[in-house]
This record gives sequence, C-alpha cells and structure tokens, in this order.
Amino acid sequence: MNVLGLSAFYHDSAAAILQNGKIIAAAQEERFTRIKNDPSFPQHAARFCLQYAGLSLSEIDAVVFYDKPLLKFERLLETYYAFAPKGWRSFVNAMPVWMKEKMFMKKLLKDELQQLQPGIKKMPRLLFPEHHLSHAASAFYPSPCTESAILTLDGVGEWATASICYGKHNQITLLKELRFPHSVGLLYSAFTYFLGFEVNEGEYKLMGLAPYGNPHSPEVEQYIQKIKSELVSIAPDGSLWLNQRYFNYATGLEMVNQRLWKNLFGFERRNPEAPIEQQHCNLALAIQQVTEQVVLAMAAEAKRLTGSNNLCMAGGVALNCVANGKLLKSALFDNLYIQPAAGDAGGALGAALAAYHIGFNQPRTGTAAGDFDSMQGAYLGPEFSELDIQQTARTFKLPFTRYTTFEPLAQRVAQLIAGGNAVGWFQGRMEYGPRALGNRSILGDARNPDMQKKLNLKIKYRESFRPFAPSVLEEDCHTYFELNCPSPYMLLVANVQNHFRNPLPENYHQLPLKEKLYFIRAAIPAVTHIDFSARIQTVNRQANPQYYQLLAAFKEITGFGVLVNTSFNVRGEPIVCTPDDAVRCFLNTEMDYLAMGNFLFAKKNE
Repeated sequence: MNVLGLSAFYHDSAAAILQNGKIIAAAQEERFTRIKNDPSFPQHAARFCLQYAGLSLSEIDAVVFYDKPLLKFERLLETYYAFAPKGWRSFVNAMPVWMKEKMFMKKLLKDELQQLQPGIKKMPRLLFPEHHLSHAASAFYPSPCTESAILTLDGVGEWATASICYGKHNQITLLKELRFPHSVGLLYSAFTYFLGFEVNEGEYKLMGLAPYGNPHSPEVEQYIQKIKSELVSIAPDGSLWLNQRYFNYATGLEMVNQRLWKNLFGFERRNPEAPIEQQHCNLALAIQQVTEQVVLAMAAEAKRLTGSNNLCMAGGVALNCVANGKLLKSALFDNLYIQPAAGDAGGALGAALAAYHIGFNQPRTGTAAGDFDSMQGAYLGPEFSELDIQQTARTFKLPFTRYTTFEPLAQRVAQLIAGGNAVGWFQGRMEYGPRALGNRSILGDARNPDMQKKLNLKIKYRESFRPFAPSVLEEDCHTYFELNCPSPYMLLVANVQNHFRNPLPENYHQLPLKEKLYFIRAAIPAVTHIDFSARIQTVNRQANPQYYQLLAAFKEITGFGVLVNTSFNVRGEPIVCTPDDAVRCFLNTEMDYLAMGNFLFAKKNE
C-alpha cells in the first residue's frame, strides 16, 4: 500500500511517502523553491517523493492532507461571529481566499495533483485527518514505543491547540484537548511578536534570547506575575485561558493589543532592527519559564490519564528544546520521544501514517534492531551523485581536491576544523525538519572562543546572541553534557558538565549582553550558551556513519569528540538542498571550505 501525505497553505508545506508503512521519503517545499517556510502546494516535494519511491501518482492508494479545511473554516466563521464587529477588516481580507480556494480544497488538491501527473485517469482517494491527529501520528508511529501517552502542542489546528492522546499498537485515542483561542503556542508567538521577531519563524530566537534574562532580577518575577495575573490563567492540568482583551490574533491583523502590552510591561514593542535591551531579555526569560510550567503540567496530566511510562510529542511547541530538557529532567516518564519534524512540515508524514494505520487499519512494523526509531535519522530528502557534484564544480569553476575514499577526506576536514576553519558539510540525504543533523551543516571547532562570533556575523549573518548546537559522539555525550540518553534530533537541552565550565565573575548577570556573550564560559565555548546549556545532537555510528567518522577523526586530533553544528544556510534562506545551493552559499559567505561527497572545495588554489 502506497500513501502520499501533504501539508500546505499555512506555512512550511511538505510531502512524505509511505510504502507498506515504511517511511520512504519526506521533504519540505522550501528546500526546492528557496522560499523560506513556503506555504504553497508542495509540487516539488511531492514530485521528489514519488520519484524517490519509484511510483507514479496512479499507483498511490491515498493522498492525505494534514487537516480538515471545512472544520478550520467553521472555526474562522464562529470566531468572527463571536468577536463581531471587532475584526471586520481581517474578515473581509480572509473571506475571498477561503471562498475561492479553501472551501473547495478537494478540487484544489486534484488540480494540483493533475500537474504532478498530467492526464491521470483515476485520481487517488483523498483523506483529511484532523490537524492534531496528524501531529500525534507523526510522533507515535515512528517511535519505538508500542504504547505511549501522546502530547501535541502548537498554535492552532482546526479548533484544537493542544491534545492528550493515548497510542497503543496501531490505534490512537483522543483523551483531552484544549481549544482556540486558548493556546500556549499562540501565547509564545505573541511574545515572539512583541519582542520584535517574526511569528512562525522567530520563536526559536525568543528561546535563545531567554537565557540572557537575569534569573536573579526581581523584574523577571514581576513579569511572570503580570503574565499570570493579566494575560493567562493556568489550571493544574496545564490547560489555560487567555485574556482576549490583550490579544488580536483571533480576528485582527497583528498578535497583540500593543497599547495594553505597553501599559502592562512598561515598554513598547521592539522594532525588529532595534537593539536588544535587558528588559527584552528578562521578558523572554519570563515567558519561557511560564511555557515550561504549562508543558510540564500538561505532561503530568498525560501521565495521569494514561498511566504510561512513555511520552511522544509533536506540534510546534515540541520544538522548544529547553522545555523538553526540563521535562526529561523531571523524570515524569521513562522514555521521551519527539518527532524531529514537529511543526507543520511533519504533519504531512503524520497524515500519511494516520491514514495507513487508523484509516486502513494496517499494523505497525517494529524498528530494526539498534535503531532509535523508524525516521532513519530524519535523513529522508534528496541525495546527489558524484556526477552531480562534478557538474556543479565545472559550472562554478571552483578548485577542488577529489579523494578516492571517504576516510582521507574526513581526516583532512577534521584537520581544517581543528585549525579554526568553518567548513560546509554536504553529504547523503537532506534532513527532514528544521534541524541540520550532519548532512547539510556548517561545522566548526567547539573549543574555539571566536567560532560563535565568526559563524554568526560572517557566515550566517544573523543575531550575535544566538547560540550554536554541539554534535557529539553518542558514547561521549555524558563526558561533556549532563545528559544520559540519546538526542539524535537536537531537541533536548542540557547543561555542560561542571568540570568543563569556567567560574563566572561576581557581576556576571549585571554585565551588558555583549560582554556576557563573549565571556569564555567553558572549555567548549562555541556551543556553551549563556546559562551553561547546550542544544545537543548525539551522533550514532549506524544512523550517520560519515558524520560519525568525521567526529571520530576530530577526536583523534584534538581529544574532543564534539563539533559546532549549524544549518547550511544564511539568515532568511532555507537550508541548502542541491550542490548548486551549497556552492552559492559557500561563495557568498566567509566559509573557508566546502566538503561535498568525496570532494573538498576551496575558494582559491592552496
């Protein structure tokens, strides 16, 4: 049985394909079109999935869309009616699109699928699971758990903004859900907006900014009290009620009532290009701590309702790896599994899995011995041949060295990184989800005190405060970090071990942001955040043998089995997909070298 899953028309469209329940391929549309968070129908991603699987559209048993458009339309109408006459302008703007396209989603999907295979005589069956069921399926079915509590949290699907489910064998049962307009995801996005970042894009920046807040400042506690007394009421089970007087997202064209927020917090919304001040950092820390409280309370409720020792998570809020780290540390569950493509892109995979297991009542197949899950390390995108790389080299007339085997390339790249160089690393299949996991990465030396500044300002062209993640040999993880389980998808935050830390000056929390940033906090400063935390990727020999080999070679040279790993892109662009994308990014930044396949590129002859 062949099932094609799709997510589209909101943000971060994607496609995924299953053959007899096995995940064959999955990719986001943005990687092909080069439009960040591209919301359009995933023509390129779907075409890639079909080609990789060796299938035509006529061989597909079902095409599954990741939510129910008519139910979403019902929510839109009821919301505007409930808030009328407020939001009239937003209503007038939204209706033409809904009436023209989304009310007729079946026709729209069929028209788009016709373009994938013109002249197709019999269109596959179209299915529409609910949004949060797609999220739940994306987390539970690829996990190694035969039964599990499932927690999904995001902005909003159709009506649901969070859900607690129970998964057992091939079935998922909904136990509890929170409904729009009350949403921890929208609450977090409102602060993303108020602090000058882009909604549905800048939430991870807000998470990275939070540790710059002063945990000893009374201002942080004051902000928390104001959030809880004015903006949100949190129940013991983690469900929440948002005071809509302060928010405009239900019917307006912006997230918050800026006048009321200014009165509440004492400062205006930060202009996106304005400097970041301590008050912004303190407010970021306050909302991060409130979010962690909500996530932990919802997880405890999931434990109470299911009695399970396992928890699977998905939805955009599940990408908050700081909250995930706190949840892991709480030991509420023995096992925690988070879908690496936790946001809407992962909905394409979840929709396909929900249809296969629930709609068609197909059994689950276990993961192979030694595998963490059935996601294949999230390496589910396109890969390119030696000929593809050679053609790109000829097009750009770049000098390169070609190695006959991979081992000497890994040795050479390890030497270059140890020498202070930033190296683009392009190998194998592209990752599915928001994280680069060692196949479309830019790598550096975690020991180098200048590496964070170099990568942020000269290569990524992004905000200097943002931290970088470490990739570490799985067996060495506990040597460097306070983490005792695998973290293959960079979705858990844990602290650097005490013996690698440097003592902080007494006035550390009173220092300006940039002085805090460039204080050398640890023996691996390029991956140690301001609060001694790190967003960790553990690298397993079976999951990614080439990246593992590079880390092992670096450890032979330096004694450290850990590297800086950041995504292969610049600010505002998607992660690179093709060799052509990689070379363009390489040439347009101050990256020093580029390794693609067994080729090592330099900008000039050495």
